[in-house]
Amino acid sequence: MKLIIATIKPFKLEEVREALTEIGVRGMMVTEIKGFGSQSGHTEIYRGAEYAVNFVPKIKLEIVVAAPMVDQVVETITKTAQTGKIGDGKIFVLSVEQAVRVRTGETNADAL
Repeated sequence: MKLIIATIKPFKLEEVREALTEIGVRGMMVTEIKGFGSQSGHTEIYRGAEYAVNFVPKIKLEIVVAAPMVDQVVETITKTAQTGKIGDGKIFVLSVEQAVRVRTGETNADAL
């Protein structure tokens, strides 16, 4: 099993969710986050005053899938979330040692 952590632009969330559902992803966790990477924030003007925005709003997706699905999930997120502009996000893949479905006690692949 693998944990896929992806950061994407907020307006891409629904499109990414639909694409992942189509390829068989059955669940994910979504968190609103703030962060910065290459863009290092930016400046905005509000009511005539300029101010620095050091952290940009992002969405963090956490998805656990069976190892054979990883490449397909990463490719789907990459294609769907990509705008071609700075700040499109990042994807990380980590190993998962154990999973348990609390309701039934099912473990590992059965818990997904």
